[in-house]
Amino acid sequence: MRGSFASFGRSTVAAAALAMGALVIAAPVMAKDKEKEAPKATNSAEFSKVAGPFQKTFGEVLAKKGKVSDADFKVAVAALVPELAKLEPNVKSPLDRLIFGDWQRQTGGWSGDNALQAKGLQNMLDSGQLQPAMVPTVSAILGQIAYVSKDYPTAIKVLAPMMSLATVDDTVPQMLAEAYTSSGQPTQGLTALKTAIAARNAAGKVAPEEWYTRGNRIAYTSKLNVESTEWALLLVAAYPSPINWLGATQLVRNGSTNFGQPEELDVSRLMDQTGALKLEAKYVEREYVAYLQAIDARRFPGEAVRIAEQGIATGALKADDTFVKDSLAQARPRLAADKASLAGLSKEAAAAPSGKVAANAADTLLSYGDAAKAAEIYTLALSKGGIDAEKDRVLTRLGIAQVEEGKYADAKATLAKVAGPRAAIAHLWAIYADQKAAGK
Repeated sequence: MRGSFASFGRSTVAAAALAMGALVIAAPVMAKDKEKEAPKATNSAEFSKVAGPFQKTFGEVLAKKGKVSDADFKVAVAALVPELAKLEPNVKSPLDRLIFGDWQRQTGGWSGDNALQAKGLQNMLDSGQLQPAMVPTVSAILGQIAYVSKDYPTAIKVLAPMMSLATVDDTVPQMLAEAYTSSGQPTQGLTALKTAIAARNAAGKVAPEEWYTRGNRIAYTSKLNVESTEWALLLVAAYPSPINWLGATQLVRNGSTNFGQPEELDVSRLMDQTGALKLEAKYVEREYVAYLQAIDARRFPGEAVRIAEQGIATGALKADDTFVKDSLAQARPRLAADKASLAGLSKEAAAAPSGKVAANAADTLLSYGDAAKAAEIYTLALSKGGIDAEKDRVLTRLGIAQVEEGKYADAKATLAKVAGPRAAIAHLWAIYADQKAAGK
């Protein structure tokens, strides 16, 4: 992951450097227009005395750019480096530092000397004389040079203040997050990304998907389980593609130590609803198998047949696979009798003293897609009580039924009550309810 940043760093530095090319700071040192723009910014007598001759030499070198070979131009630029060193002790005022820093920046850029370029950029920032609009650009270039050079403390120092800017370049928050992570501070990196996302959102702009995927990868590779789940949820909430839904549901499942078949079933159902199971077979073969295992073909034969046949149709499952054949062999003979029993489930649920019978009846109805009736009986189960150990499961599935009914506000209110290991599952379904309500 970090290796991929090499080309990113170079390309972005180059782009920013081109933008900086329009900044002509090294104009005649005592030019009248400069005095008009900033009457309080003046050059020191010491700098004025020695800067003129250097500026003449600098201009002569600049005039050769594009007119001589690259090799000859680099020789001419190299001669500027010791002259800059002689000039440095005479830098006294803020304006001196700005102009001197720009000379360092340009000389370092032409010669490929990142260290010299970084010193120049730092001098420009430290001068306090930069046009406000140029501060983010200069900071970005300095931060990127520091990052590519693995000077992570400098990268962090320069880039961190930029996270509250909605106009920050898309690559900068990612680089800062990586600088923190490379320094052993992944949680600070994730916080930086969140700050940048919040700034974009506050400005009514959309944060790029790469910020979310970067946070997701940092959390996962840093083995931050809670944060991994959090970033998976953030990613799928912002960019609800089937592949992101697949990743989010997998992370929620894999990040829990208390996932049994009932939990697996409700996560698999969400994969199905969001289109994640329609991805290429190589991505979802395991998910179809997990779904079938969670269903229990003897208890929910209708859903088992539907998912098995769907998996075969998409190519994710093989019809002659032993597991698939066994699942269908168990489910199909039960299908007719199971469907015939649906009509009497409401009466059984109403007559039973405990909510357990009602919860089981609602589970069956939900497995056949009768969301309205399932929601009604889940509500009955909760009112009857006696299901404390299963309350979170019942609430989750009531919320699922309400989503399928199109009652998205009700679903969110129900899912918000889910606690324990199922809370993350409920959160996923609540995100899906939001997206359905928004017509996504």
